[in-house]
This record gives sequence, C-alpha cells and structure tokens, in this order.
Amino acid sequence: QVQLVESGGGLVQAGGSLRLSCAASGRTFSSVAMGWFRQAPGKERDFVAAINWSGGSTYYADSVKGRFTISRDNAKNTVYLQMNSLKPEDTAVYYCAASMFQWYSDNNQFRSWGQGTQVTVSS
Repeated sequence: QVQLVESGGGLVQAGGSLRLSCAASGRTFSSVAMGWFRQAPGKERDFVAAINWSGGSTYYADSVKGRFTISRDNAKNTVYLQMNSLKPEDTAVYYCAASMFQWYSDNNQFRSWGQGTQVTVSS
C-alpha cells in the first residue's frame, strides 16, 4: 500500500502557474504508474494525467494537453503536476493516485489516493 500526500495547491489568477507535488511512502512507488485526478464542486472526479513507472510515457486529458505536465522523481518518491496557463475551469480539488500496475491503461487501476489539494483559479 502506498500512502500519498499532495501539496502545492492554492489561489492563482487565470493565466498563472502552479506546481503540485505528491509525496509517496512505501517501497512500491518506483514500480507503479501514478496519476492525477481532479474533482470540481458538484461534479465527478475526472482524470487529468498519468505517468508510467519509469516516467517514459505520459498521458493527458484533452482539456489539459499542452498546459499541464506530469513528471516523477523515483529517487524522491515524488510525482509532480506542473500546471501552466491556468483557467477558471481548472478550479478543483486535485488528487494524486497510485496504480496497481507499472503501466497506465485505464482509470480503474488506481487503488491508493491522497487527501487532495485545492486549486482555485480566479478570472
């Protein structure tokens, strides 16, 4: 089981940037795919981005492609989400998640979740 703690959320103006971090504990971090999800008030939790165990492959929701970048540092047991050109519609609680597998294939493979960090983008 991987324990996850997100940080880096906050309030930013539209067009600004934030970098989220997710610190993981547990020996399995470097061998599993990781993902970021978000949930806006009154909406379902949506996929944002994922990265495979080595960092060699990344995947993005269409809504964030070209603006967000997911990365990981296995030596630090940390996964990041760099968010640029933020829009008010990016406002949500962002969650980090750990997969059961090395490779990302679908959203049902994520089993460990962090508590979330709030991102608010003002217009």
